[in-house]
Amino acid sequence: MAYDNLLYSIEDGIAVITINRPDKLNALNRATLADIESAIEDAQANPGVSGILLTGSGEKAFAAGADISEFADFTPEQGMELSATGHDIFNEIENSEKPVIAAVNGFALGGGCELAMACHMRIASANARFGQPEVNLGLIPGYAGTQRLVQLVGKGKAIELLLTGDAIKADEAHRLGLVNHVVETVADLKPKAMEILKKIAGKGPIAVANCIALVNDFYDMEENGFENEVETFGALFQTPEFKEGTQAFLEKRAPKFR
Repeated sequence: MAYDNLLYSIEDGIAVITINRPDKLNALNRATLADIESAIEDAQANPGVSGILLTGSGEKAFAAGADISEFADFTPEQGMELSATGHDIFNEIENSEKPVIAAVNGFALGGGCELAMACHMRIASANARFGQPEVNLGLIPGYAGTQRLVQLVGKGKAIELLLTGDAIKADEAHRLGLVNHVVETVADLKPKAMEILKKIAGKGPIAVANCIALVNDFYDMEENGFENEVETFGALFQTPEFKEGTQAFLEKRAPKFR
């Protein structure tokens, strides 16, 4: 199947999904999110696929966040819809019966970091950077970043990263447990991810699917935190902070919050 914003191939039983918007640092606009959802569903339905590798094109970015120009004028209702859609797609990834590995090449910021966290494992090249900079826009993460970041790095560090908007390097992400493995170059990412996925392919697929499901059961996706994130994300679209934050980003200046 052909996609407008992705490259999709099957190699040795592994579905390789590559976000292909390098001129936009692989930013996640709505069309790209829809393509990702379709590709994940295609891989899930294909009996010849045992695992999924998700990455970005080029060496600069896995996905440098959402496409801010798309939602700068959204109403709270549109903001909630945007967040709910992202939650649905990323939940599909997290609940995939087939293992999904994010091969993070360069920036994984905002929605890009949230996309990587929805995958079952993350492998990063040494130049990778992870962060949730939404506070700079007067926003919060909208694709479950407030929930999955806590699960992966713990409450204290998650609050620090969410409140400062700071990005961390691959080695620190590995130390914190956000990343499973760090490789030296972008070229090393795919071989490492394929090595792990092929190893898993040799295991019992029903057992693999149940391991994923039971680990996910530890974190109940119906908890209020996920629902509250969607509602809060939408509500912030009517604040002066959001208007100033997005306008400053689009004008390439520092925001002036009061």
